[in-house]
Amino acid sequence: MSVSKPILPLAISLVLLDAASAQSPRPSADWPQWRGPNRDGAVTSWVEPKAWPETLTAKWKIPVGIGYATPIVVGERVFAFTRQETDEVLQALDAATGKQIWQSRYPAPFKMSPAANRHGDGPKATPTFNAGRLFTLGMGGVVSAFDAATGKQLWQTGPSAAPAPLYGTAMSPLVDRGLVIVHVGGHDKGALTAFDPDTGGVKWRWDGDGPAYSAPIAVDLGGTRQVVTFTQDNLIGVAEATGELLWQRPYKTRATQNTVTPIAYGDTLIVSGLDMPVVAFRVTKKAGGWTTEDVWSNPDVPLYMTNAVIVSDMMVGMTHKNSGQFFALDAKTGKTLWTSAPRQAANAAMLRVGNQIFALKDDAELLVLSPSRTAFEPVHRYTVAESATWAQPTISRNRIYVKDLNSLALFTIE
Repeated sequence: MSVSKPILPLAISLVLLDAASAQSPRPSADWPQWRGPNRDGAVTSWVEPKAWPETLTAKWKIPVGIGYATPIVVGERVFAFTRQETDEVLQALDAATGKQIWQSRYPAPFKMSPAANRHGDGPKATPTFNAGRLFTLGMGGVVSAFDAATGKQLWQTGPSAAPAPLYGTAMSPLVDRGLVIVHVGGHDKGALTAFDPDTGGVKWRWDGDGPAYSAPIAVDLGGTRQVVTFTQDNLIGVAEATGELLWQRPYKTRATQNTVTPIAYGDTLIVSGLDMPVVAFRVTKKAGGWTTEDVWSNPDVPLYMTNAVIVSDMMVGMTHKNSGQFFALDAKTGKTLWTSAPRQAANAAMLRVGNQIFALKDDAELLVLSPSRTAFEPVHRYTVAESATWAQPTISRNRIYVKDLNSLALFTIE
């Protein structure tokens, strides 16, 4: 592992990071983890322009490496986790200029399965920032912690002895209440593990199933803080404090590709998967233990790679049916409200941005959608790259960061 010399003195860097993460007067502009501050795809720092410009303003674009981990933003820094040849690389960039502040790398050879060769060799998992540190999960299952001010590696786990999941790892680390929670291990065997953020020591492990490709969420259900996540063959809830399995629902999609992050909506959880219906269910604690009960089910618009967003009691997403089709359904009843024309894209990264929905398609077209309950209504369309865009965009105030196959770019709406 090597670390380049920081541009800013360490003391100044620490002050900036502390101010950005804990004492900033504008903390809502940070995008510190997968799907944003609340892990739900909602942007809270956006101010809608009076009129949408014909084009976005391109500020900078730099090569950073391959992979489609989402870039994260903390204060005036952007952190990108990528692959450069056989190394996995974490780097800090100045958010306004793209100038590199530091870079840290470690050897991580990986060869993607031919079935997903066009996606490249990762990494896929988005870093997580918490309390001045960055936590990553590499394609081979290596968990690392870095000092966010300097890039110094604080600790790192070894790769799992079990073979990696078929398409590498993609579970973005969850950091909550003093724990770093990641499902590590191989395709058929692994453990949902809570690490000590200071040392990397294991606090607890649940080893009932192998890891999936989706990211976990933390939510309070029945008076208990729970980690809810997909595994290879199940959807589970474990007690965050202890790792005790509380409830489990069998969930095995075709090719065991559980990829979608669960959504917390009111007192329900909403899930879907490849050729699986969108289902809302409640988790309750009764005298005999924990139970789950379906509230509604919609088999018409299953999710595959796209994570949906909730806006105005609607769930808006993209189904893989009909060669990629946007849809909206009523989040309270599951009723389909509208579907777009077919053949929209193979995948779209969805964000709720103020009162609009942003959808970055894998062909680099960024759609701004109206939150209509009656029809698919694009407000504007922008081209933001010349190559595929599999990573989620990151939005901070009027800045839009876009990761394509090999580069990271900043666009602004003036």
